[in-house]
Amino acid sequence: MSETSPKLRAELEGIPTYKPGKPAAAGGPVAYKLSSNENPYPPLPGVLETVTAAVSSFNRYPDMACTSLMNELSERFGVPLSHLATGTGSVGVAQQLIQATSGPGDEVIYAWRSFEAYPIITQISGATSVQVPLTAGDVHDLDAMAEAITERTRLIFVCNPNNPTGTVVKRAELERFLDRVPSDVLVVLDEAYREFIRDPEVPDGVELYRTRPNVCVLRTFSKAYGLAGLRVGFAIAHEPVAAALRKTAVPFGVSQIAQEAAIASLRAEDELLGRVGSLVCERNRVVEGLRAQGWTVPETQANFVWLRLGERTVDFAAACEQHGVVVRPFAGEGVRVTVGETEANDIFLKVAEGFRKEL
Repeated sequence: MSETSPKLRAELEGIPTYKPGKPAAAGGPVAYKLSSNENPYPPLPGVLETVTAAVSSFNRYPDMACTSLMNELSERFGVPLSHLATGTGSVGVAQQLIQATSGPGDEVIYAWRSFEAYPIITQISGATSVQVPLTAGDVHDLDAMAEAITERTRLIFVCNPNNPTGTVVKRAELERFLDRVPSDVLVVLDEAYREFIRDPEVPDGVELYRTRPNVCVLRTFSKAYGLAGLRVGFAIAHEPVAAALRKTAVPFGVSQIAQEAAIASLRAEDELLGRVGSLVCERNRVVEGLRAQGWTVPETQANFVWLRLGERTVDFAAACEQHGVVVRPFAGEGVRVTVGETEANDIFLKVAEGFRKEL
């Protein structure tokens, strides 16, 4: 038998591994998971009942075109059906966007640190990542990103709010940046945490897309809507881009259960807004508590906070876990901590207070 391995694409060598948030240990001391930016609330009213009813038909393929969900999104956002595409979470749609735009020899620009899937899905396509450091305040450096554009640039991600820092790009600077981007370069506004924004100076990407054919907006049902386990996201973009996304989608990728849950969640918007409002209040409490302890915390408009800890990052994460909460460490840089249940947030603040005294 030959020992020669099948030939695989060279681009797959050295791809960084996506690290999901560590789960709470079963039977262990950890009680709360604050590592994945999940919504701590159960499904919205009516969603569980809808999903339960849909379960009886999962022996059948789902509606590949997501017809009912697409109609609901079209009405909700006031956009043509031809400007919509769905996928397995916003990260699935992001990968489709790179497949549709970028390959070997092309460049994809994004801030760093930002969403850790960006370098993975870029390398999978064979394209080259161009990582532009955040400013000292952990915000996108849009001037530097504009200067990084070359004739090889095909796509630019702007994560707003940025994961993992929670910081935002405001309207004037974003519009100025978009004015500098060539019309044949796609700008993807990744707005996975849009519902948590309270700063009126942060623009709604959907409004920017309407007059800019090279702008695409990503949204997800995983965060505010609490459907992380069902994997459904969508893009709003002008027809050529949206059509390309539909071509690159995995057939039947979005299950019928996910489609029905997303529709029911959209129809429970009043309850959604109440829950998001409560999480925003908790976010403000956590930020104020950390700052009172002496921490420097970037202004966050997401459902998480960012602490720069440098070499003490892993130690801090271990201290949190020891006391019953799991956070998301980025070794050598900092920790991202989801705003969760009040009890979990209290534990985190207590750990942070004790750790701060040791610094």
